[in-house]
Amino acid sequence: MLSEAEFWAFARRFGIKVKVIESSKDWLIFESNKKIEHLFHRLGGSLKLIRIVGEGEETIADLEYAKLFTLSFYGKEDWRLWRKMGSKIKKSFKPEPSKFFKPKNIYSMPSELVLKGFPDVKDFVFIFGNKLYVGETVRVADPFELKKLDVERPRQRAILSIPPRLARIMVNLSEVREGNALDPFCGVGTIVQEFLLQGLNAYGSDVNPKIVNAAKENIKWLKKEFRVKRSANLQVCDAKKLHRCYRVKFDVIVSEPYLGKPLKYHPTREEAVRMANELDRFYYPVFESFAKILRRNARVVFVFPAFKLKNGKIYRKDRRWLEKLGFEVLAKYTDFEERHKVVRDIHVLRFRG
Repeated sequence: MLSEAEFWAFARRFGIKVKVIESSKDWLIFESNKKIEHLFHRLGGSLKLIRIVGEGEETIADLEYAKLFTLSFYGKEDWRLWRKMGSKIKKSFKPEPSKFFKPKNIYSMPSELVLKGFPDVKDFVFIFGNKLYVGETVRVADPFELKKLDVERPRQRAILSIPPRLARIMVNLSEVREGNALDPFCGVGTIVQEFLLQGLNAYGSDVNPKIVNAAKENIKWLKKEFRVKRSANLQVCDAKKLHRCYRVKFDVIVSEPYLGKPLKYHPTREEAVRMANELDRFYYPVFESFAKILRRNARVVFVFPAFKLKNGKIYRKDRRWLEKLGFEVLAKYTDFEERHKVVRDIHVLRFRG
């Protein structure tokens, strides 16, 4: 749901017209122009972009020749059918010789495998939806780039830092195209990195001087490794007093704040309510501070904590005080793994001014 929400926000952000043909929890088949191919690398939650050649097995004859190719299946896990389709493609390529990779029990090729072969190896795709769609992978999200942004930068905060992929998703959810972007809980600079990579005027702050210095070191590394020309404005600032630190107005705030102490066990609902209320006493003056530095109709993408309870349910607090401060809740999405006790409750907000 989060990845799909990002896709639609991304389409609006860059003015890409999309007409849906079919969707599932794993894919979205749509009509659009080629603009999306040039911008696909800016998506965080989508792994592959596939150009559909046609419908039905007979479409195999329309695939362009490749000496080496892989097969990706979506919607079915059938080893015999997988081999059958690969053999049919080989047969259609005769008399030219061709080979396809046959790793055991892998039906959809991971981005890593596709990237290692690009552009020499083609990834032919079969999507088993209401119809059989046949296509070819034309763009792949680069997991090596995201890994580099995360673990190869000089200063890190294991567990505490937001993943670079999620930072990219959150920037897209904001739908901002240009202007001043702030992360007032910047930590070592993961979201500020993404601001720069997306061509925004990047600002970041944190109350801890040592953390701000670590973020500056990471941004210096980013500019060198990714050939980024822009610089980021990083400074020590209390998120509850942002108007004292900045004279500019901001078009967007994207941030993950302090979410509370790490939990050793799944809380009861009563414990979750108490923790959420305690944290809200911190968040309330932060949003009062936001209201003083945001432009009218500016967007805020902010992570609030939700809690995975003992009974397996998730407690998500309804923060009505946001409306009182002038913030309209446009959407809410969760991001978590089964093992997590604290759940990211991502809010997309508009500041009415």
